[in-house]
Amino acid sequence: MSNDQQVTSTPAHIAIVAGGTISEKIADQIRTMDYIIGADRGALYLVQHNIIPDQALGDFDSVTEDEREHIRASSRKYMDCDAVDKNYTDTELAFNHALAMKPTQITLFGVTGTRLDHTLSNIHLLRKAVDEGIKCQIVDEHNIIMLTNSSVTLQTNSFPYVSLLPLSSTVTGITLTGFKYPLHDATLQIGQSLGISNEWDDGNTASVRVREGYLLIICSRD
Repeated sequence: MSNDQQVTSTPAHIAIVAGGTISEKIADQIRTMDYIIGADRGALYLVQHNIIPDQALGDFDSVTEDEREHIRASSRKYMDCDAVDKNYTDTELAFNHALAMKPTQITLFGVTGTRLDHTLSNIHLLRKAVDEGIKCQIVDEHNIIMLTNSSVTLQTNSFPYVSLLPLSSTVTGITLTGFKYPLHDATLQIGQSLGISNEWDDGNTASVRVREGYLLIICSRD
């Protein structure tokens, strides 16, 4: 462990930064978070952008020894683990750490990229947050990804397309308002593309309601 500084209250909004694709423009957004966790190479991204991780953790097998020492010296807390003798990815370790703090919201950065297996695994983490009643989203340059099993209100934004995909085998009672193509009490099953590429209507907000199941909401742009 590097430093002994303790968090005296539960942070409202936690950022997790992993080692996937991260836009340079996202650094300013990360700086606004109440508590910042760097997972493996994501911690290196933070310190290279003069952002102090409140917690750096992982096996750090994707950084050099000099980079690891730089992360250790630049983080408020540091925890490493064996690269072989562990049951979770570095991102899931960071996610579990964040969940244990009971924040209001978690935002994940750097959890998408060229490794589709890691990207899908990280999207599946959203279900753990939903089951804990914690708002959670994945953000990259082209997407905002959320999950709901009840209802969510969305602010219209610069991502013009909104797609809906079931994360459970079936999602029932899907009702959309504030979209160009509304739905009422619809059902989506895995393998269907009905929910792809919807668009915002003219208002400032839109809503998605679900009666049963887990529904991915993906705001995207090219």
